[in-house]
Amino acid sequence: MKLLIDECLSARLCGLLEEIGHDAVHVSDLGLLGKPDTDVMAAAKEDQRVVISADTDFGELLAKSGAALPSVVLLRRPGKTPEEQAAVLKANLPAVESDLESGAVVVFLQDRIRVRSLPIGGSA
Repeated sequence: MKLLIDECLSARLCGLLEEIGHDAVHVSDLGLLGKPDTDVMAAAKEDQRVVISADTDFGELLAKSGAALPSVVLLRRPGKTPEEQAAVLKANLPAVESDLESGAVVVFLQDRIRVRSLPIGGSA
């Protein structure tokens, strides 16, 4: 899976995800550090990547825009280290892969996964 890691998460997460077979880049690799979330979303959509973040603003942007892509995974679990985050993603991404390919906001919570299909509140 092609992933774009947001700046609120460590760039080390990319290497850990690549070790398990994902194509992962960090926003810093694309010169997007400090750029608006809309720029990050545009880059993800252009390169067909799923945004991985802990920032709930991405879901709000998708709801306002009515866009069907890019998909977003929000990490809302207590795992704070890149290793813990990679373990959560490794364990759970396969279960939501088809949702992400179709367009979704997926939230990994402490005890469950919440999936919301895109577009939210509008058409793409």
